[in-house]
Amino acid sequence: MTETNQNGGKQPEFDIDSADFTFDAQIRLMMGAFWRSTVRNRVLLLTVALLAVILTTVYAQYRLNYWNTPFYNALERRDVPAFLSELQVFFVIAGSLLILNVVQAWLNQMTALYMREGLARDLVDQWMAPRRALKLASLGTIGINPDQRLHEDARNLAELSTSLAIGLVNSTILLLSFIGVLWAISADFSFTIEGREIAIPGYMVWAALLYAATASLLSNLVGRRLPGLNTLRYSKEAELRFALMRTNENLMAITLTHGEDSERRRIHLAISEVLKVIRRLALGYTNLTWVSAGFGWLTTIAPILIAAPVYFNGSISFGGLMMAVGAFNQVNTALRWYVDNFRPIADWKAALYRVAVFRRALGQIGEEEQADATPALLSPSPDRRILLGDLVLLPGPGAREGERGMELPGEVSILPGERVMFNGDPRANRHLLFLAMAGLWSWGTGEIRMPSSDTVLFMPQKGYFPDASLREVMAYPRKVSEFSDEQLAEALAAVGLGRLAERLDARERWDRALDDEDRTRLRLASARLIQPEWLVIDDALETLDPEAQQECGQLLATLDNTAIVYIGRSEVFLQLDPKVVHLSPLRAG
Repeated sequence: MTETNQNGGKQPEFDIDSADFTFDAQIRLMMGAFWRSTVRNRVLLLTVALLAVILTTVYAQYRLNYWNTPFYNALERRDVPAFLSELQVFFVIAGSLLILNVVQAWLNQMTALYMREGLARDLVDQWMAPRRALKLASLGTIGINPDQRLHEDARNLAELSTSLAIGLVNSTILLLSFIGVLWAISADFSFTIEGREIAIPGYMVWAALLYAATASLLSNLVGRRLPGLNTLRYSKEAELRFALMRTNENLMAITLTHGEDSERRRIHLAISEVLKVIRRLALGYTNLTWVSAGFGWLTTIAPILIAAPVYFNGSISFGGLMMAVGAFNQVNTALRWYVDNFRPIADWKAALYRVAVFRRALGQIGEEEQADATPALLSPSPDRRILLGDLVLLPGPGAREGERGMELPGEVSILPGERVMFNGDPRANRHLLFLAMAGLWSWGTGEIRMPSSDTVLFMPQKGYFPDASLREVMAYPRKVSEFSDEQLAEALAAVGLGRLAERLDARERWDRALDDEDRTRLRLASARLIQPEWLVIDDALETLDPEAQQECGQLLATLDNTAIVYIGRSEVFLQLDPKVVHLSPLRAG
């Protein structure tokens, strides 16, 4: 799914919210992901155990319902010995149900836990596939706030899927078990109108079906907008959290520019958007309560009213009446499962849609990667060198007005161990060259041949420090076990950060704990530690003061076995006697 622009670059194009992505398609997508997950066997085993527990529980409830007849008949006869005997039976059945309920509660929680584990790990694996997260971020709204979909939406979907599925199975078994009881009680029911006898076999079954169907229809009618509102709410909640997080990440800049009032207005606006949706949801749930609560109270008397004709004509005893009431309530509970769970079903549909759309977008990116395994400009180098040939890089979609690309006529070859600096006309967008060499830019023509990615370390203008210990930050993205404490301490000392050698196990926000200069030093310490064959730097020295630049330049000079490609202007890097390549701005027209 690519579209080739007029200049030869390929731009990914995804139809994320297409009309063909129906509810059935969402279910198939997520079931396929589950079937390939590592937790599948554990979840299936728990499902079998749950089914066994549910069947046993329903049987115990069935026995408890039959217990109503002798117990209430004993009460009606004032038969104390029979009353006490039936109490013993009750405690046996109730005790069994208690144990079954506890076991089922534990199985429910474990199933939800493994469901969430499988879903969360699958989404993270898909999202963190090479270059996929960055591509997703360029796809519009689907790439905004992926943390919401990976955390809250995945949690909601896993927990709601478990609870609703178990409830549905339980209700279905209850319905099949107790509908026969109702039919047997009212199998021979008939009434007389104007001397004519009219028989309605199993009339209590039909009454229960009509009662529950009416409640379901009204609930569906009143709450039909709730799934869409829940989807909108999740989106607005994510935008609010992102606004708060972004403000917290940029407190220094906000304070220095006296931007508190502006940020406050922006956050209040996000809060207002969330509250607006919640108000609409509150009205929807309030209207739904008229139906659910109304039928809930009516259920107290409805089964007695429905069973009364059979009782008053003498067809059943008082105990039989109570058994009929219990059976009706069980059938009605099973039939009303949809009514009682309309709100969580609405939440579940919203969570399913958001997670499925997210998962589908990642899958489409993966299909694009398989169809075109490398970006249009980038290809593997057949030998151990970097080759750039007749390169023209375009500003790309979404470029600001007046933004220009860059071009590099001819061929440039960079051999292992060489020092090369790309500078030239200030109007040339040098940053595009860095992105293209990293495989993150495909708008343009020409070719870039790069060595194996595991031999190249890219150093962007702004570095990334994971939320981890200092030793993990230095080793990133390698494993900490590859380096000894002595190597870590030596690398820190070499860049003037020897004072941090005693804090290798400290976990801090290193992007905040260190100033700009020390952050650059730490990144160079990481490069010295990893010793890549190729180091590609994007203007990383320009923000440092002259003394710090000089020290960092001396450090780069010690990387004897590393070829260094510096993209930018640096007087210090020129002291390493690099080969200088001049870039030109893209000519208009």
